[in-house]
Amino acid sequence: MPGEDGALARGLFAPITTTDALAELTSGRAWVRAMLDAEVALATAEERVGVIPAGSATAIAGAADTLEVDPDDLGRRARLGGNPAIPLVAELRARVDGPAAEWVHWGATSQDVLDTAAMLVVKRASAQIGTDLLASCAACAALSERHRMTLMTGRTLLQHALPITFGLKAAGWLAAATEVRKALEHLRARLPVQLGGAAGTLASLGGEGFEVLEAMAGELGLVVPTMPWHTNRVIVAECASVLGTLAGVGAKIARDVALMMQTEVGEAFEPAAPGRGGSSTLPHKRNPVGASAVSTAHRRASALVAVVIGAMDDEHERGVGGWQAEWETLTTLLCLAGGVASQVRETLEGLEIDSEAMAANLARTGGVLLSERVVLELAPALGRTEATGAVQRAASRASASATTFAEELRADPTIAAHLGPDDVARLLDPAGYLGSASAFIDRALGAHREG
Repeated sequence: MPGEDGALARGLFAPITTTDALAELTSGRAWVRAMLDAEVALATAEERVGVIPAGSATAIAGAADTLEVDPDDLGRRARLGGNPAIPLVAELRARVDGPAAEWVHWGATSQDVLDTAAMLVVKRASAQIGTDLLASCAACAALSERHRMTLMTGRTLLQHALPITFGLKAAGWLAAATEVRKALEHLRARLPVQLGGAAGTLASLGGEGFEVLEAMAGELGLVVPTMPWHTNRVIVAECASVLGTLAGVGAKIARDVALMMQTEVGEAFEPAAPGRGGSSTLPHKRNPVGASAVSTAHRRASALVAVVIGAMDDEHERGVGGWQAEWETLTTLLCLAGGVASQVRETLEGLEIDSEAMAANLARTGGVLLSERVVLELAPALGRTEATGAVQRAASRASASATTFAEELRADPTIAAHLGPDDVARLLDPAGYLGSASAFIDRALGAHREG
C-alpha cells in the first residue's frame, strides 16, 4: 500500500505465500539499513587504510544509526537518478556534522552500494530460510526412519507401479531438500562485497583501492571478489537459481502431500488446525491449503528466476536496466522461497500418516503390481517374452472376472508348471519386493547427517 513499508506483510495477497519474518527481512527498511551498513563499512575501511581522515567513520556511523528514512518517499525521490542510493547518500551526508560529511560515499558509485546491500539482504534473509529448510530436513529424516517399512503403493505417471515404503518417499524428499540446503549454504558463503567505483577500476581511491575493498568485505562479513562485478552477474543469477530451486523442491513435496490427501487416496494429510483447509461453502472439506500456497509461490518464483538470468547481458562496464531489474525480483524471490520453506516445514512437522489407507490402496489391485516380480521369476525358464505374455494374460483375466491375480496365476498351466501355490504367495508379498529401498533410505539419512 502507498505510504506503508513492509507492504508484503500487510498486503492482501502476499502474506499467503510468505512469512512476516521474511517480509521484514526484505522490506524497504531492510534495504535501506543494508545500504547504510555498506556506507558505514566503506568509511570504516577507508579510514583504516588512511584514505579519509581519522574520526570520519565514527561520525558517519553515528549519523547512519540515527537516520530515519521513509522507503516509499526515498523510492519516489529515486526516480530522478534511477536508484535509491543517490537520495539516500544525500540524506546521510546532510546528517553528518562537520567536515566528515565530505567523506560520505567517498570513491564509490551507486551500484557499489546497491549491489553490496543486495548481498546483505540475501545473506540475512537466507539465514531464516536456511533455518526452516534444516528443520524440514530433520522432519523428513524422522519420517524416513519411522516409516522405513510402512508399505504403500509406488506410483508412476499417476498409476500404481510397484510397492515402496513411505520411508522411501520421505527419503526422496530428504535427499532433494538436503541438496538444496547445501546449495544455499554454499551460496551464503560466497556472497561478495561490491566496490569498483564508476568504471570498475577504483581509480578514485588511488593505489589503496584493493586494500579498501578487502577491509570493507571484512567489515560486512562478505567475500572479496576477484574483481568488481558490475556487469558480471553470475552471483546474482546463482542467488535466483538457488532460491528458485528451493521453491521447486518444496513444491514437489507439497504436491505429493496434496495428492495423498485426495479423498480416494487418503494416505497423508497436512496438519489440522481450527479453520485450516476449510471451504467457504462445503463444511466437510479439508483442503490442502499449504500445498496450494507452496505451488503458487513456486510458479511465481520460477518465472522470476528467468527475469534475473534475462538481465545478465549488461552493457560494457555498467548496465542500462539489467542490474536495476534485480532489486525487486530478488526481494520477491527471497519472500517466496522463505514462504515455501516455512510452509513445508509446518507441513512435514505435523504431517498425519494413515498407514492403514496405504495398505488398503496397495491391496486394491489384488497383487497385480507385483507382476514384474512374477515375470522375472519365470523368465529363466520361459524366456522374458513368453513369461511376460503369460503374466499379462493372467492379469487381464483377473481384471475381467471375479477371480484374483493369484488364482489366475495358479490356474495357468504354463505358469503352474514352474510356480507352485507357495511360490505365488511369496511372489505377491509386497514386503519381499522392495529391492534396495532400505539402503537408499540410509544413504539419504547419511547425506543429511553429514551436514
